[in-house]
Amino acid sequence: MKLILFIVLFASSMLFSQVSEGYTIFTPYADGTGTSTYLLDTEGNTIHTWSHERAPASMAYLFPDSTMIYPYRVENPTMEAGGVGGGIQYLDWNGNIFWDYQISDDIYQHHHDVEPLPNGNVLAIVWEKKTSSQAFEMGRQVIDNALNQMWSTAILELDSQSGNIVWEWHLWDHLIQDIGNEYPNFGVIAEHPELFNINCGNAGTNAGGPQGANGDWMHINAIDYNAELDQIAISSRLQNEIFIIDHSTTIIEAAGHNGGNSGKGGDLLYRWGNPVNYNHGDETDQILNAQHGLNWIPEGYPGEGNLILFNNFHSEGSSAVLEIATPINENGIYNLNDNGVYGPESWDWGYFGDIITPMQGGAFRLPNGNTLITQTHTARIIEVNMSGEILWDFSFESGIGSHWIARAQKYPIDYFMVSFIPGDVNNDGMINILDVVSTVNIVLGQAEWVDAADYNSDGVINVLDIVSIVNVIMAN
Repeated sequence: MKLILFIVLFASSMLFSQVSEGYTIFTPYADGTGTSTYLLDTEGNTIHTWSHERAPASMAYLFPDSTMIYPYRVENPTMEAGGVGGGIQYLDWNGNIFWDYQISDDIYQHHHDVEPLPNGNVLAIVWEKKTSSQAFEMGRQVIDNALNQMWSTAILELDSQSGNIVWEWHLWDHLIQDIGNEYPNFGVIAEHPELFNINCGNAGTNAGGPQGANGDWMHINAIDYNAELDQIAISSRLQNEIFIIDHSTTIIEAAGHNGGNSGKGGDLLYRWGNPVNYNHGDETDQILNAQHGLNWIPEGYPGEGNLILFNNFHSEGSSAVLEIATPINENGIYNLNDNGVYGPESWDWGYFGDIITPMQGGAFRLPNGNTLITQTHTARIIEVNMSGEILWDFSFESGIGSHWIARAQKYPIDYFMVSFIPGDVNNDGMINILDVVSTVNIVLGQAEWVDAADYNSDGVINVLDIVSIVNVIMAN
């Protein structure tokens, strides 16, 4: 008998008319074993589930045709630290796997997030292993772990049909150091914000939590793509900074300092959150602290074009969601302030309510201006309006131990090409006695299969589905 999952919806005094209509997707995580992805409606009803043999690396992404990209944790990763993944699957609505690619070898290890592209390809965040000798030759002064390794960052674009790498970007190609001119990329760090200081921050740790020693240097935890700009945004937890790079480059241009729409190759187009990293200001100028969940606000949404993120340690004992307007000009270039620092000096909008999580976390702007926020370690998801009022608040519980949810995302009700309303068997936008009659006819073999009649998504249409639909009618 299947394990019954309880989703507790805290909705007292809630006005559903204020909640953004749509479907919320999330994947709870408890350990390294299998789990399920859930799709909920605004009343907390489970619309659909997908079962997975391996636990999530971050969050799943749904497409309008009901297919899904799912990043997961491989069994034996070659590099292991927080957020380790290694696998990416493409699934249909029924959980059938179209393809399954793994990035886990002696050079690369996928971790955390992925980003589906409009052309069907997928961007993946990977650790790129460097030996201590390679790091020292580039001007790194200290290796902070017993592995004698430094895991740099690369972004790989996988062809969805073959799994081949068709574009790539390596942070290792865009470094600077001021130790001495006997090493490559010697320069004045404050004069080159487009490059990253190789001696900034620790190169891993000997502790590393449950995974033990690791060489994780940047800990990039989120990636997003802007199709209009053809740019990529990434978030570094350990450096307390976000970055934007040019995706319009060729592979050769991405390894250099010229080319692409920006004319700057693969150099950093923009960075924000901790200007001390490029030798400007002091610790009082640092705004971000272990942030996650970076993404652009879509066109047509309130705040369109701005960036929104989850700042885990915004203040003592509290996280925050921040929305910022980047200083981008009409040519897609980000302007530096006169003091050599990228603005803005503060955020345009923020949520500073009762949220706190030491890991992961995320925020997504919704079409009506609300924001969906995930508090990871308690598996809690809330929806707030621009005034900071909580309109929707629920937590996931399974009845066996605790779970966490990396990030949840909500899709508008008109996002999908097919109906996702279980129980609406005749697809008229309502669940009523006509749907019960239709389901009975299917059970009796007098009508053809309709997905919406399989209310509990168990692959069988029977009396249990009829009872569920009747319960929905009575509840409404």
